[in-house]
Amino acid sequence: MDEDQKNHLKAYGIAFWTLKKGIELDWLLNYKGGSFLIGYNQEIENELKIRGVSYQVLPDAKVNAILLEISNPEVNMDIVKLEKVPKIAVYSPKNKLPWDDAVTMVLTYAEIPYEVIYDEDVIGGKLPTYDWLHLHHEDFTGQYGRFWANYRNAGWYQDDVRLQEATSKKLGFKKVSEMKLGVAQKIRDFCSGGGFLFAMCSGTDSFDIALAAAGLDICESMFDGDGVDQNAPSKLNYSNTFAFQNFNLELNPMDYEFSNIDATNGRRIDRTQDFFTLFDFSAKWDVVPTMLTQNHDKVIKGFMGQTTAFRKSLIKPDVLVMGELKSANEARYIHGEYGKGQWTFYGGHDPEDYQHMVGDPTTDLNLYPNSPGYRLILNNILFPAAKKRKQKT
Repeated sequence: MDEDQKNHLKAYGIAFWTLKKGIELDWLLNYKGGSFLIGYNQEIENELKIRGVSYQVLPDAKVNAILLEISNPEVNMDIVKLEKVPKIAVYSPKNKLPWDDAVTMVLTYAEIPYEVIYDEDVIGGKLPTYDWLHLHHEDFTGQYGRFWANYRNAGWYQDDVRLQEATSKKLGFKKVSEMKLGVAQKIRDFCSGGGFLFAMCSGTDSFDIALAAAGLDICESMFDGDGVDQNAPSKLNYSNTFAFQNFNLELNPMDYEFSNIDATNGRRIDRTQDFFTLFDFSAKWDVVPTMLTQNHDKVIKGFMGQTTAFRKSLIKPDVLVMGELKSANEARYIHGEYGKGQWTFYGGHDPEDYQHMVGDPTTDLNLYPNSPGYRLILNNILFPAAKKRKQKT
């Protein structure tokens, strides 16, 4: 999985396909970009050829030498056994909206199966049947993505409002904002019970904002029919959030931002200088962040979104920053635990489309089979497949 790999993204699909066949495999952390080791199988080799994934067939002596090298306590490598096929859900509207979703695109490209669920499924209690949940360009505050200022007359926007309002009424909620809060709380409980949560773009900060504003009205009249509670910003409960604290709400409905968590406004970073760096972790001791940062490149091209990057000053102290643009004091890739579960937030919309706009064409991943930005997404997909280790005492 280093620079010699012709298709990094489909390699993850091979790992997933192998697990579905009931065959365990090893993830060699920090060995040649986070390579996979699988016992030889003709069917697997055939699949590697079909999907265009680079591989090597190694004699037992070479394999033993690799394992011995990795076991050296002086070497920052480790072995994680992948043994479970994670059941994947993507929280996404069933109606078509004029933007794409990086996670569903890369899952489809890598040939990793997933199921799409939305508000009715979540409120109906379906979440606990999955291991891994993805949130992408979503608005859990009930403000329809803050698209009102620019797109309130667009057919897709009006259709989405009608559908959301009808769904909230059907599920017994008075407002869409109350339904979205209910969904956010169900997702919180899913994670608390041991689920894995991965969010990108506005699925990150709007989720935390909704949890912090539980019981408060932060939606102006064009969103929910009545005015906003002007005192809401001073009543936010940051103990309810996963990642962020002490943030200020943006109550102006004409502004595209939900709060000052996102660093998009005011960024003065030229595209040619917009990169973030992944941290190095101890593979033998910090296994989880090491898995989540496996890559053939530690410097990742930046990319924008409604939520591009997180202001480090507003991140809770127990949250682990795994990728940052230090010069701008921005975090791009963060991780934490909640209850028995774990979560990862990744800023930006599409790792291979610097500034994806509403209505832009979908990215063709056939052009980016070695994308290090997309690899970070797929690291999270395989993370729940890892065998749980006994805690050191």
